[in-house]
Amino acid sequence: MSYPNPLISGFYPDPSVVKVGDEYYLATSTFEYLPGIPIFHSRDLVTWTQIGNVVDRPGQLHSENVPTLGGAWAPTIRFRDGVFYVVVTDAMARGMLIFTTGSPSGPWSDGIVVEGIHGIDPDLAWGDDGTAYITYSGLDTTSGNDPGEHGGILQITVDLETGIPTSEPRQLWSGTGLKFPEAPHLYQHGDYWYLLIAEGGTERGHGISVARGDSPAGPFADGAGQGGPTNPILSARSTGREIQNTGHGDLVETPDGGWALIMLGMRPGGMTQAFSALGRETFITEARWENDWLVAEPVLLNPRAGMTVFETDFDETELSPEWIAIRRFPAEVSSLSERPGWLTLSGDGSTLDDQRPHLVGWRQQHPWATASVVIDPGTGLGGLSVRYDEDHHYEIEVGDGQATARASVAGIRQSWTAPVPSGVTTLGIDFVPSDGESILANLTSDIVVLSVGSGDDRVELARVDGRYLSQETAASFTGRVIGLYAVDGMVAFDSFRYTGND
Repeated sequence: MSYPNPLISGFYPDPSVVKVGDEYYLATSTFEYLPGIPIFHSRDLVTWTQIGNVVDRPGQLHSENVPTLGGAWAPTIRFRDGVFYVVVTDAMARGMLIFTTGSPSGPWSDGIVVEGIHGIDPDLAWGDDGTAYITYSGLDTTSGNDPGEHGGILQITVDLETGIPTSEPRQLWSGTGLKFPEAPHLYQHGDYWYLLIAEGGTERGHGISVARGDSPAGPFADGAGQGGPTNPILSARSTGREIQNTGHGDLVETPDGGWALIMLGMRPGGMTQAFSALGRETFITEARWENDWLVAEPVLLNPRAGMTVFETDFDETELSPEWIAIRRFPAEVSSLSERPGWLTLSGDGSTLDDQRPHLVGWRQQHPWATASVVIDPGTGLGGLSVRYDEDHHYEIEVGDGQATARASVAGIRQSWTAPVPSGVTTLGIDFVPSDGESILANLTSDIVVLSVGSGDDRVELARVDGRYLSQETAASFTGRVIGLYAVDGMVAFDSFRYTGND
């Protein structure tokens, strides 16, 4: 296999990809984090660079008070007649949205609401006559009504300029009977239209199934007993593969004229493959057509070689597009000009237990990694954290001559303290393998080490089991985010460094 796996590591779930000429563009979910819906670019399906975000200003999503698990769910990116489209659900907020641009690096439009449609995972395709079809999963996250039973895979036609549906929702094929039929994508290939969906839930039973029909509106059938494939055509369930939860796939033509599926998956660690510290990531596998049906290869681990290093002294005029904040934009809680050469955050009393902490974050992208930052708390209080959500986070913070390491897990809290000199110091978080010899010690994903100081002055305050900051334990839809945060006063940060390897 020539492709690296993971293709894009860390918290980048629900990928969608489009080929435009010889260029590739990919979008993923971001949930309650902003900026939202990162856009990646590649020329070879191997090397990817983030070139911007669809949601880069207030108002495009109503994320300021969205509950955890809400926000930007499962975008689909497509291109037609010089226009890039992203359709997405702003779950528990604005609803189903259509964003457009002439340049995928942005800026994108403010987004128009698809009126009266309550569903998730929207896909966009055009029929031969130019009719626009939005195919989606019938889970209501926006009306405020009781969603009742899952509505299966539904479809409407729509005016893309106004967002007004031009048809009533109609039922399409909803899979083989496994739970949560979702993530539909429509493709025309040869004499048929193909409907690709995910089913089995986004957990270990996740998979990709396919049906086909004569038009984008169907009817669709999976050809069972008539030469069709055995669905799901791709799943890691009940296998020992290092990549699990594979599903939610999008099909794309490769540079050599072949085909590939790009999808989400997870890398569970520990002796029993129980804990996925990085959440849902983006993976790729080869696909092909056999007897007018899509066939996919298993998704195999193929990590990129060497060490990944990212470092910044915050000398730039604006943060790179990878930096994120929670329910607001990094620029709303931080400044690069208040103290040139430093990133400053002013605390308002909120902590990492709150829904809107003053935090600017960088995704953890490797199972074995180190993050450090130089901090000047002044007369304030702030620190370095690794966060899954407001109920699951570890941090090391300093203020008033004291360093405190803390682990918060679903309301259970433990802390460790040590005196430190006032002024500038270094905070560190290391993600390392368990060094225990017992079976129990080796069931976890990793150990998280919280430290203060550097070199000979480094003091390790705590070593915390990493399993509690995993997708299986926290159960929210994101992944680990390494955060610089302020609780009180003006806190300044310099020399952020992240290194990681697979």
